[in-house]
Amino acid sequence: MKDTQSYDGFTDEERAAMKERAKELKASARRGPRAAKADGESEVLAKIAEMPEADRALAERIHAIVKAGAPALAPKLWYGMPAYAKDGKVVCFFQSAQKFKSRYATLGFSDQAHLDEGAMWPTSYALTELTAADEERIGALIKRAVS
Repeated sequence: MKDTQSYDGFTDEERAAMKERAKELKASARRGPRAAKADGESEVLAKIAEMPEADRALAERIHAIVKAGAPALAPKLWYGMPAYAKDGKVVCFFQSAQKFKSRYATLGFSDQAHLDEGAMWPTSYALTELTAADEERIGALIKRAVS
């Protein structure tokens, strides 16, 4: 059976994310590390403010949880989404549902996160809302990720 849809490479959303990442890298190269940290916070907050209400509420809570649980992580944009880095390397990130037209937002962890559990463990979590228990669990994951 022949597939009626052809694969043309990256989606429009993926291309837009790559362009955002290229702009982030250029901007980062133009400023020093101290300025980058201050700019990173304001850029992340501005990006969160642009999100649709449901994503914005989740991103604001994730931002607060990360800042409280791991103040050493530096906020920055990563592929146009809020991320949190240690020594310049992204440890965790938030991806809005709207970004890739998904039915849920995502909290993800990079390979820099110390979440290893045996031979297999989750590196991303789907988010539709946050309860107090969810926030507590995320806080614990963030602390563990930077340990």
